[in-house]
Amino acid sequence: MNDRPPVVLIGPMGAGKTRMGKRIARRLGTGFTDTDAVIVAEHGPIAAIFAEHGEPYFRSLERAAVAHALTGGDVVALGGGAVLDPQTRAELAGHRIALLTVSPEAVAPRLDGGKRPLIADGIEDWKRIYAERQAVYEELAGARFDTSFRRADDVVEEVVAWATT
Repeated sequence: MNDRPPVVLIGPMGAGKTRMGKRIARRLGTGFTDTDAVIVAEHGPIAAIFAEHGEPYFRSLERAAVAHALTGGDVVALGGGAVLDPQTRAELAGHRIALLTVSPEAVAPRLDGGKRPLIADGIEDWKRIYAERQAVYEELAGARFDTSFRRADDVVEEVVAWATT
């Protein structure tokens, strides 16, 4: 049994939190929870939640999903904006937090058109949002791992090595 707190992955949209998180969990022998996936499974597509109820309602669902996920001992991937909530930041205290970063050049091809409600204008929206959130990401992170133009396996091994020391 793993008695260490879960590894929490934070970072901007498109940094690879879900993709890397699944692989990290396999390597650590734990479960994996993607809080965005939990919200979608329980409430429907995120874009529809934003359109029908607005961002504050989505953030309340996200806060609850994060709080629940942090109790499970899994590797947890947070949505890019989850760290903006003061209550969520407080819940993250004591957890091992890995910041996954990505350059604008690397993330541009990863952005799905129409799937992410906050980046309707693509890379320019992404750059603005990342700039707004970067200080919070940096403040919370126990370690930082860049995913730009790197093999996923290499990033996973670095995170696992950090998480197990």
